[in-house]
Amino acid sequence: MYKNLRRAAVAAVSALVFASGSSAQTPASHPLPPAPAPLKVGFVFVSPVGEAGWTYQHNQGRLELEKKLGSKVQTTFVENVAEGADSERVMRDLAAQGHRLIIATSFGYLEPALKVASEFPQVAFEHAGGYKTAANLNTYNARYYEGRYLAGLIAGRMTRSGTAGYVAGFPVPEVVQGINAFARGLREANPQAQLRVIWLNAWFDPAREREAALTLIRQGADVLTNHSGSTAVAQTAEAEGRWFIGYQSDMRRFAPKRQLTAVTHHWGGYYTRVAQALLEGRWTATPAWGGLKDGFIDLAPLHPDIPAEVVKLVRERRLAIEQGRFHPFAGRIVDNQGRVRHEGGPMDDRRIAAMDYYVEGVLGQLPGR
Repeated sequence: MYKNLRRAAVAAVSALVFASGSSAQTPASHPLPPAPAPLKVGFVFVSPVGEAGWTYQHNQGRLELEKKLGSKVQTTFVENVAEGADSERVMRDLAAQGHRLIIATSFGYLEPALKVASEFPQVAFEHAGGYKTAANLNTYNARYYEGRYLAGLIAGRMTRSGTAGYVAGFPVPEVVQGINAFARGLREANPQAQLRVIWLNAWFDPAREREAALTLIRQGADVLTNHSGSTAVAQTAEAEGRWFIGYQSDMRRFAPKRQLTAVTHHWGGYYTRVAQALLEGRWTATPAWGGLKDGFIDLAPLHPDIPAEVVKLVRERRLAIEQGRFHPFAGRIVDNQGRVRHEGGPMDDRRIAAMDYYVEGVLGQLPGR
């Protein structure tokens, strides 16, 4: 399984050519015909909407779409849909019910979405994090690594043990990039700090997320973060008195004393633009990979215990990233086995997309290596 995921990382390179300034590699670039209002938009969610996390943020995007376009759209969602055959069935049902835009919000929905898209050529599909497109299937993603780097800076200055812990879902490209960017920030702020990673092999499993967090704490981590779908890591950090850096949602409700900040996701603007383009007959399969400057991600308010000089550094670095003056993967990059992976300058999108190693400072070995 992990080797297949690494191949997906390499395949993602072709889908991310657009981000390096070249044309997107799509089978066709002709716009779909205009969709009559109200445009029916169907969302497919991998976990329950809940109160925070990955699916919650995509649902917030759905609600923002409704608010901005009003009577022009009619949205629905199906939650807790397993990757694989279940998602194929759900997407086929949505298309058959007249949904002209289907938004598939989990990595494992890609192949099912491609299959259903081939059966409904007048329906537009948007897939989160994918590495293949079709004439009527587009991919979109965020440069989560930009926020992860800033979070790492904070973690490096706030850890006392010199160990941070990371609860991760699957070793797909965006997760590996986030781990490495976090480690880069961590080590810049604290050159001796180390990052421990526990893989769940699941996106949403509160019990295992909690156990992974406790294991990392037993291994000495006093700052925790996660790339998983529930609030369990936040709640565990709060209960155990460890610092926590949230992901996907602002988790202050669940870690009011211990959340340092959170790397938050924001999809409403993108979903609104996509729906408007389809209504106007302008929608094409043009992959999107947005970051801080595009509003795809943000940082939640910083904890008042973070020193003023750290707050200043984070704000300065954020501005530099947004203005293109700083890149989290710039300069000499060495993996945790001592191999030089990048000699200097900003790493291009092709190499970021194909990242399949841990940078120095991350303990252990990437699964499947």
